[in-house]
Amino acid sequence: MKKRIAHIKRKTKETNIDLRLNLDGRGSSKISTTLPFLDHMLVLLAKHGLFDLTIKASGDTHIDAHHLVEDIGITFGQALQQAIGNKKGIQRYGFFLLTMDEALSYVAIDLSGRTHIEYEAPGLNRQWPTFDLDLLEDFFRALGTNGLMNLHIRLLRGRNSHHMAESMFKAVGKALSMAVSKDRRFKGIQSTKGLL
Repeated sequence: MKKRIAHIKRKTKETNIDLRLNLDGRGSSKISTTLPFLDHMLVLLAKHGLFDLTIKASGDTHIDAHHLVEDIGITFGQALQQAIGNKKGIQRYGFFLLTMDEALSYVAIDLSGRTHIEYEAPGLNRQWPTFDLDLLEDFFRALGTNGLMNLHIRLLRGRNSHHMAESMFKAVGKALSMAVSKDRRFKGIQSTKGLL
């Protein structure tokens, strides 16, 4: 099987990102974004998606973390597209309902090539001591848009903000792992159009 690996570099006047992604990994990661909370969430996504993920990123966080968080999402989405390649043989769809203690999240993904993002995380738009949780929506929107996917994320319940965010990232990892997985029965593209 051809290796599904991508390496994307993105450098702007605001951010500098170097990202490596292996879709057929073992869940190992080395993440350094200068944002420890985001590092933790990305480690969880890689671990539960069984992706090997390396990210070295920095940006104008003296202003705020917005540019860096969004650009990491952009880069991750681009790497995902590059690693998937022509999409032959992939499941295309993925979904997962994941609990993290009292928190519960649902994620559904279609790697259709058509971008649509739905994000509902009531109660998670507040300031965490070390991270602006409102930026998680910007990350997921950038990931979904640049990954050319239909992405639905819904936080169904939760009390602790850390648990709520963690349940979403783990669920995205699990759903994405399902969507990119190969099935030997598929000889071409999983679409009646013959194209994704």
